[in-house]
Amino acid sequence: MPSPSDGFPSQLMRASHWRRLVDGTVPVVIMRPVERRDEALPFLLWFHGRTVTKELDPGRYLRLIRSGIACVAVDLPGHGERLDLAMHDGAQTLRVVTQAAAEIDQMMRDLEALGGFDITRAVIGGMSAGGMTAMVRGCSAHPFCGMLLESTTGDWESQRQRAMYQQELVDAFNPITHLNAWRDIPLLAIHSELDGWVPIEGQRRFLDALRGRSSSPERIEMHAYTETGAPHEHMGFGRMASDAKDRGTAFVSKCVGGFS
Repeated sequence: MPSPSDGFPSQLMRASHWRRLVDGTVPVVIMRPVERRDEALPFLLWFHGRTVTKELDPGRYLRLIRSGIACVAVDLPGHGERLDLAMHDGAQTLRVVTQAAAEIDQMMRDLEALGGFDITRAVIGGMSAGGMTAMVRGCSAHPFCGMLLESTTGDWESQRQRAMYQQELVDAFNPITHLNAWRDIPLLAIHSELDGWVPIEGQRRFLDALRGRSSSPERIEMHAYTETGAPHEHMGFGRMASDAKDRGTAFVSKCVGGFS
């Protein structure tokens, strides 16, 4: 059976530790610059998309640790080290998202107890279902100082035509309709104009709703690629992947106040 670390370059392997948080139920990989092992570092709490794993994106993680920023990448419910193939079904997406969001507070407490993390300089983010997880958590009081979103939507009505749509969960958790407690933090959304799975219009409506409530609407940003060549214009940004990772790393660094 392949190891979870397969595909990690040697520099990232030296910086990585696999652990389980939330009473051993949530697998994570913690990545920290090895030369700063004794410091409390700012970090990105990152959630991957549906059907993949927390190890998917070594290029993102290398950029962060080279910038002096730690990263904690999380296996979504039913994914990676807690595999349940039934949870990979698109119809289970909102169940995956809402369960993952409910686990975040205990994850943060566990990370604080481990030491080496500056909880006041934590950014939350994710791609697709992982981004939905971040937005659900953003709808109530939280410690995060920024949010990074890729190929995702905070307006779940825009997914009505997809198998994931479940009215009860949409009514209870749809971020665009649960913004009363949203904190006014910097946000960057990266998307393809041609995304065939998560249409960009839904995310634009969500961002417009946030700007309408914000005292600093210029801090709520979207970068939209005209076309990327990625599968379905959704998965990984294709030939624009490096640019997207650079933009995400720069955004996280800005949110946490820079670190060098």
